[in-house]
Amino acid sequence: MNSRDSDMYMAFMGMAPKRIPHWESWSCPDAETYITGIDYFEHPKLCRQAMHRCYPWLGLTIPETDDSKPQPKLNSHNRSSDSELHTVRWGDHETGTWVHGEVYFKNPEEVFAFSPLEKADFSDWPHVIASGDYTSEEDVYIKYRKNYPEMWGDTAPDGSAAAVGFYNTMFMWPLLTFGWELFLETCLDERFERIMDEFAEINRRVFRAFARLPVNFVICHDDIVNTRGPICSPEWMHKYIFPCYEEFWSIVKDAGKEVIFIADGCMDMYADDIFACGARGIRTEPYTDFKTIAKRHENCFLTGEGDVRVLMQNNPQEGIKTMVKDMLETAAMTGGYMMGIGNHIPWNVPPKAVKMYLDLCAELAIR
Repeated sequence: MNSRDSDMYMAFMGMAPKRIPHWESWSCPDAETYITGIDYFEHPKLCRQAMHRCYPWLGLTIPETDDSKPQPKLNSHNRSSDSELHTVRWGDHETGTWVHGEVYFKNPEEVFAFSPLEKADFSDWPHVIASGDYTSEEDVYIKYRKNYPEMWGDTAPDGSAAAVGFYNTMFMWPLLTFGWELFLETCLDERFERIMDEFAEINRRVFRAFARLPVNFVICHDDIVNTRGPICSPEWMHKYIFPCYEEFWSIVKDAGKEVIFIADGCMDMYADDIFACGARGIRTEPYTDFKTIAKRHENCFLTGEGDVRVLMQNNPQEGIKTMVKDMLETAAMTGGYMMGIGNHIPWNVPPKAVKMYLDLCAELAIR
C-alpha cells in the first residue's frame, strides 16, 4: 500500500492524515505540459510520469504506452461540440453526451408504460451512464469483481482506500432514463411510484453485489441538487430517494464498508439527510457551505471546496492563496478533509494557476 492510498483511507475515515490528500477531477493537459515541459499529446506517458514525480499525491493515472494522442477537435468558437449529441471538450477528448432519455421517450404515457425491471438489461442504453445488465445479481457481482486482485478474496486490505463506485444510486436512474423534462413532468404522478419501486429493486441487486466485493468504500453518485440547491422537494426526496439510500447503504455497511456520497451543486439543504442515511462523507462543489457541515458532523469526510472560478481569475496571491488557506481552515475542523477543486479543473484553466494551486497545496496542506 502506497502513502497516498493510506492517506486517502485515513481521510475517508476522518483520521486526519498528516499530508492532506487530494481528490481532483483532472482534465487540463495544457497544465501538465506547462508544469513538466513535456508535451502531453506527444508523450502522454512521459508527461504523466513527470507529473507523478512533481506531485505524487495527485494520483494521476499513467498510460501504459507513450503513443501520441490526437489533439481534440475544436469548432470556430474554440470548443468542441456535436450539434446532435451536445458534447464538449473534456481534457484530451470529449464529454459523453448530454442527450439522455429524450432518445427513448417522447411523452408521459410512454414513461408510465415503461418497466425498468422488464428492461433490466441496459447494456444497449449508453445514455443512462450506468449502462449494464442488471438482470442477475450474480452477473453484476462478476462484472465488478474483475476489477480487483484475485488474491484479495472477499476482503480489501486493511487501511486500503479500495472502492467501488456507482453513478445511478437512485435519483439518476429516472433522470437519465427519461431525460430532464419528462422526469420532472411525470415524477409527481402517482403512476411514477411503480417505476421508482422497480428502479429500487434493480439497485438492491447492485448493492448486494457490492457488499460482497473486496472494497472498503462504496462511492455513490446522485446529482440531487444543482448550484442553487435542491431539484426536487424534501417531501419527494423523503418518499422516493432517502429511504432507498438508507436501505442500500445499510446493506454495504453491514458488510463493513463505508459510503461516500457525490453530488454536484449546493448540498446545504440535504447534507444532514445524507449523513442520516448512513454516509461517511460527501464530495460536492464549492457552492456548498463546507464549514457548517464540518461543524455539524464530527470528523466527517468532505472534499470539493476548491473553486475553479478562482483558478480562472489567475490571481496567485489574492485569489488562489486565499482560497487554499480557506480550505485549510475547513481541514482543521475535520480529520476527513481532502483538497479538491469541486467544480473540476477543465482544459481551459490557465496552466500557471493550476501550478500555483498545486504548489501551494504541496507547501501548506500538511497538518
